Amino acid sequence: MGRKITVAVSTLNQWALDFEGNLARILQSILEAKDMGASYRTGPELEVSGYSCEDHFREPDTYLHSWEVLLEIMMSPICENMLVDVGMPVMHRNVAYNCRVAFFNRQLLLIRPKMAMCDDGNYRESRWFTAWTKSMQTEEFLLPRMISQHTGQQTVPFGDAVIATRDTCLGYEICEELWNVRSKHIEMSLAGVEVIVNGSASYMELRKAHITSDLIRNASFKAGGAYLFSNLRGCDGQRVYFNGCSAIALNGELLARGQQFALQDVEVTLATIDLEEIRAYRVSLRSRCTAAANAANYPRIHCDFEMSTHSDIFKTSTPPLHWPSHTPEEEIALGPACWLWDYLRRSGQGGFFLPLSGGIDSSSSATIVHSMCRQIVQAVQLGDAQVLHDIRKILADTDYTPDNAATLCNRLLVTCYMGSVNSSKETRRRAAQLANQLGSYHIEISIDLAVNALLGIFNAVTGLTPRFRTQGGCARQNLALQNIQSRLRMVLAYIFAQLMLWVRNRPGGLLVLGSANVDESLRGYLTKYDCSSADINPIGGISKTDLRRFLVYAKEKYNLPVLESIIEAPPTAELEPLQDNGELQQTDEQDMGMTYDELSEYGRLRKQSFCGPYSMFCRLVATWKGDLSPKEVADKVKHFFRCYAINRHKMTVLTPSVHAESYSPDDNRFDHRPFLYRPNWSWQFKAIDDEVDKLQPIYTPSSMRPSSDDLLLSTQRSSHLDDSKHSSPLSSASGSASLDVGISTAAVPLAAAAAAAAAAPGLAKKPSGYSKVHVNVLGKIKDRTGIPV
Repeated sequence: MGRKITVAVSTLNQWALDFEGNLARILQSILEAKDMGASYRTGPELEVSGYSCEDHFREPDTYLHSWEVLLEIMMSPICENMLVDVGMPVMHRNVAYNCRVAFFNRQLLLIRPKMAMCDDGNYRESRWFTAWTKSMQTEEFLLPRMISQHTGQQTVPFGDAVIATRDTCLGYEICEELWNVRSKHIEMSLAGVEVIVNGSASYMELRKAHITSDLIRNASFKAGGAYLFSNLRGCDGQRVYFNGCSAIALNGELLARGQQFALQDVEVTLATIDLEEIRAYRVSLRSRCTAAANAANYPRIHCDFEMSTHSDIFKTSTPPLHWPSHTPEEEIALGPACWLWDYLRRSGQGGFFLPLSGGIDSSSSATIVHSMCRQIVQAVQLGDAQVLHDIRKILADTDYTPDNAATLCNRLLVTCYMGSVNSSKETRRRAAQLANQLGSYHIEISIDLAVNALLGIFNAVTGLTPRFRTQGGCARQNLALQNIQSRLRMVLAYIFAQLMLWVRNRPGGLLVLGSANVDESLRGYLTKYDCSSADINPIGGISKTDLRRFLVYAKEKYNLPVLESIIEAPPTAELEPLQDNGELQQTDEQDMGMTYDELSEYGRLRKQSFCGPYSMFCRLVATWKGDLSPKEVADKVKHFFRCYAINRHKMTVLTPSVHAESYSPDDNRFDHRPFLYRPNWSWQFKAIDDEVDKLQPIYTPSSMRPSSDDLLLSTQRSSHLDDSKHSSPLSSASGSASLDVGISTAAVPLAAAAAAAAAAPGLAKKPSGYSKVHVNVLGKIKDRTGIPV
């Protein structure tokens, strides 16, 4: 009997409910694995139906078509003399399960249901599936007639069991079971299972790719044995990008790993494993042997098949490898670009239309499209026939073969600078230079005629003409004039997207790209139904800080020198009049009343650390103690939560974007919270004020700060102070959630507030807990009628 087995894991770019395409890709992976000498092939989670079918998993059709696809796979001669399993939904006794289905030579061996559902992040599996809870137990599953007619089988074991071949034993985990605190691979390894197989649907988040590899290696290190991990890759119809990285590990070391980002629809990763290495490794772990001797028996399904061969002495085992992870900048360059490619080729559209302002956000979106073009050219040069077929179909040119990224970008991407009287020469110049260096088809338009036409209609009805703040107008007028410009740009973007291919003598239309980053969405610093409203947004899940770093990377990687001036320029919406000398008087951070770095901090605490206003204050008062007093920290936290509450309604119409950041405020799936808040947070802010009253009297700058022991003692003493001044909740001017606060007026700087407090010592604190200075600072946040909230 041989001792070496060659096994294959598959990375597939599946598409929800595309049963024909999914079948073709599964068969291709089996064929490639067989041609490369594998005796066993496994694949990703729910690869037959596609993972993101969602509520379609409640439809009987989905189960029927999955069985039809399985039958096609089983009957294919490609699968002969090869152990194969696939992922598909199965309904057993009127309960839906997420399963692996194993077969050999047209005979079903086992249906293994998932035993731990994933319901965090973007996952909602318990909405459609139920976990199998009968550990180490199986039941008889009555097969559909169409299967029985071809296999002669009436039933097949269904449940928690393993497959024993003549030379080894395989067991299954499905995705979340690897992450679960009670992973099944421990029990299976103690019961003698030597190969653990995991079909997964794990999606990309920045800086997280290493986690899966670490889990796989650690599982095989602790339990001994081989761990086979297959993952989906690409956009299968949702906001996530499944990030590949299918891998094979042995005894704590990675032997093989697939790519994280690629346009390739099918990638097969192989490794040759010496079974005696598993046995030698396990027997050397004495504490493991003691535990194994007392382990419970797993039900074994016997398969009369040898995965090894008798003459494998000259076959070389796969050596360990070191696989470097991508940097966050590389992940931004590659991940969203691959997601855009999948969306474009599956949407049937002819390219992209992007309003290009010359700022960091829209420049990032344009650069990501350029990265996509580079990957397309590279894939075609490597002989990927599917990519070549897809790009020819998109461009409606059956003879075209891309050989230059800039030339391809000119055919796929139309960029448009939508200038106004408030736009600066610098942003116009930067947009034009970037378009030239990327290769996009670039146009410039002025929106002033359209703005004046709308204002003329308003004047004809009301007899009034709104004015900007600098021209004597009030806050409502100032905001309305800014929002007119923003919304007109959205309308113009869609008409140009629909007609630009007609202008260029090509069929079809263009997808409108958005360019609002995750921080601005969190803060609500965008106008509802402006250019943030698009078909898709490649950067909607990425922070401003990461986008800046990405452009620094892209400047060198893609030879785009204009990005340096874009990075250095202050972010601005350019919606208010310029100064007399042509300089900007409006910047994003002044408008928001907070920096982008602070926004990222708030976002992570709110989402990742589950902090409400009080908890966030408690965290930040320690983090920022060297720079800010407790009162200043409190003002910043309150300002953020007011802005968040007023603008949360905008998340209900947020443009779909690729998920990339763990503090995304996308309320479609990832961040389930109300969109109508009480914006003054009276009870929560009172708790902060109570804490400030205890801390402020003992606060000293960092250079004069006492020891932690002294601070604790002082805090305990201050807790006995009279709290009567805070006996009632905050009663500042109430306000309803804004229907539209596209750009709020700038908050008064905290330093100015402190100076005002010093200049007016007679302003006593009111019973509500507000001081007059406090109201002056935070009352700058107004609803759409201009009323402070």
